[in-house]
Amino acid sequence: MANTLTVASWNINSVRFRLPIVEKFLTEEAPDILCLQETKAEDSVFPLAALRKLGYEHIVMNGQKMHHGVCIISKLPLIEDQRNDWQANGEARHLGVRLPNGWRLENVYIPAGGDIPDRDANPKFGQKLDFLGRMIDWSGALKEPTLLVGDFNIAPLESDVWSHKQLLDVVSHTPIEVETLNALQASHDWVDLGRRFFPAPQRLYTWWSYRAKDWTVGDRGRRLDHMWASPDVAAAAVAHRVLEPARSWEKPSDHIPLITRFRL
Repeated sequence: MANTLTVASWNINSVRFRLPIVEKFLTEEAPDILCLQETKAEDSVFPLAALRKLGYEHIVMNGQKMHHGVCIISKLPLIEDQRNDWQANGEARHLGVRLPNGWRLENVYIPAGGDIPDRDANPKFGQKLDFLGRMIDWSGALKEPTLLVGDFNIAPLESDVWSHKQLLDVVSHTPIEVETLNALQASHDWVDLGRRFFPAPQRLYTWWSYRAKDWTVGDRGRRLDHMWASPDVAAAAVAHRVLEPARSWEKPSDHIPLITRFRL
């Protein structure tokens, strides 16, 4: 491996529909590894050839038709891929690999959780909390240096949303979700790389709804996408940024890419 490693993460919201902006990102930013969430493509129709043309020879996928799906696209060999069913229903929401330097890289798409923040009135919300509970069990037993990335579908801090007061009862920023995510973070002493490099209350959003015709008006963003690292992996991180201009690219995802560079 080279002296540095650059890892990106992006909820692409359909890899085939948005292949042109994936190619644009890989061409312009050239990360060593790109983790995608919500690929919405079965493995048999994943656009492997187009990505391999750009120098990304090592691609592992965990896809399903029309929904969910995660993949890891890499210039480096990927070893020991595994898939955890934290949803407990077979949905394709996790993919983990080992990198050549021994680190683990875990790519996750946590469920959104529906619209009503009540387990009884909305089973999807209960599924989200249970998903996180299974992740906590996994994380608490984790001994290896690991980078955990993906769409967590939770904005934990008051400064992670455009209005803490107005979003307190909105799924993604409710107290029980934040409490559960905090328990996940504590279970492995995960370092939140976004907030390590951009400490709260600095503005740091990764998602803006499609409902606004112009996402920049009002800037109603949330930080739903995250990169967390084991303490020893975090110590190697030298830069982190979010690519906000990608929200204005042609046929954009409602999420933007996160990029972290590590010194090895």
